[in-house]
Amino acid sequence: MTATAGAPRLSRATLPSTALPSGVQPPAVDPADVSVGLVHLGLGAFHRAHQAVFTEDAAAAAGENRWGILGVTQRSARVVEQLAPQDGLYGVLTKGTTETSLRLIGSLRDVAFPGTDTPRVLATIAAPTTHVVTLTVTEKGYRRAADGRPDLADPDLAADLAALASELRGGAAETAARSPLGLLLRGLALRARHDAGNLTVVCCDNLADNGAVLAALVAATLDAVPHGDRLREWVETSVRFPGTMVDRIVPATTDAHRAEAQALLGLTDAGLVIGEPFTQWVIQDTFAGPRPAWERVGATLTGDVAPYERAKLRVLNASHSTLAYLGALRGHATIAQAVADPALEATVRALVDEDVLPTLVAPDGMDLVQYRDDVLSRFANPNTGHTTVQVAMDGSQKLPQRLLGTVRDRLSSGSVPTAAAGAVAAWIAYVRATSQGELEVDGRQIGLDDPLAPALAAAAAGPLDSLADRMLDVRAVFGDDLAGSDAFRSAVRGAVADLVSIRA
Repeated sequence: MTATAGAPRLSRATLPSTALPSGVQPPAVDPADVSVGLVHLGLGAFHRAHQAVFTEDAAAAAGENRWGILGVTQRSARVVEQLAPQDGLYGVLTKGTTETSLRLIGSLRDVAFPGTDTPRVLATIAAPTTHVVTLTVTEKGYRRAADGRPDLADPDLAADLAALASELRGGAAETAARSPLGLLLRGLALRARHDAGNLTVVCCDNLADNGAVLAALVAATLDAVPHGDRLREWVETSVRFPGTMVDRIVPATTDAHRAEAQALLGLTDAGLVIGEPFTQWVIQDTFAGPRPAWERVGATLTGDVAPYERAKLRVLNASHSTLAYLGALRGHATIAQAVADPALEATVRALVDEDVLPTLVAPDGMDLVQYRDDVLSRFANPNTGHTTVQVAMDGSQKLPQRLLGTVRDRLSSGSVPTAAAGAVAAWIAYVRATSQGELEVDGRQIGLDDPLAPALAAAAAGPLDSLADRMLDVRAVFGDDLAGSDAFRSAVRGAVADLVSIRA
């Protein structure tokens, strides 16, 4: 099912001035009366279904019109090509297990692609009317080396730092940016040059302690740039990097979704995004200046994001990854299918109950057992569309964030994390199967998709009886401490042996 050819395109001109069709919610703000006050880097579906919605609702709740968004893409102009003809308007199709609704968003007031629009993006970051920059550029977008510091050998980042060095010497800010971090730094440099006032930079990616990580990355990168010391001093006094935790499942948009939205609205929407009913945003309450009143529309402003972040990473994200590995190994195409498998659902419950919950302190007002149940219920929604292979990708980057913190905490308390070792074993078995060409899901052979794929494939090759030991010796994933833990190594060995024997 596809959208009907020739239907009018959503735009300010085609948006009905009278009541919209039943089941369609209009923008909460008047797009014609909104000015840009926020720049977002990484204009993917998640931002459009999450922070942009919160920002629009916050502006409406406070009666403000200064929180329009300039959305900036990363690698391609595709999203700009989708949204520019629509004047930034797009729909969010919310799909629960049985109910569907559509709302239109009007807070995205401009879109830009760094390949052609870098000067305009930099100028907007430097404008005194801009008070907030947000980012959703994925873990890989920050161009970090294995030690967490900036990867100065990355050619895109290196090109941006060369442009930054020129601009710090007074050169024009005209060269096309090639990395999100480089674009941000160059925007900060121009803002400092123009003395445009304080700025808050809000990282919304799934990185532990993401605000502090981004602040440290900015500082370390400026240390490597000639004449970057003065800019670093300005950043330390004028820029804040609050930590955040974000949560909403945002499936890929399909032709069927576009047709469904078009049937509701009567217009074609090339920028449509899909979201589950649940949405959450926790933000550290440390800002350098004005901000949208996000707390008025459901966001949690707190002095300490860490308990919320830890609960999400260790309950939701760890369960998600475990279901992905085990589900794919059992031939399940989607997370919904995997969690409907009684054996896998029981495995994830055991992981959370036996190893995760003992490591957590419940944030104020949160029942962690209920949170576990809510997470599993959300995963069971067939409309989320998350595939096991999609969630399983980049495991070497996700495992340390989602599972290995639990392992370390359990070991330090004197307990052997048997259930968590089983989840790690599931990843090892998945790496082995995908790197050896032994895994098919939904009739398609699955390859290993991971930044460390060559090293992981080399470790996974060889005799099965030493597979766990070879994988645990990949220090870039497990570090010296877990690689050297006899108790953990023994638990993983046993779990890998069980999984491999089942698949044999």
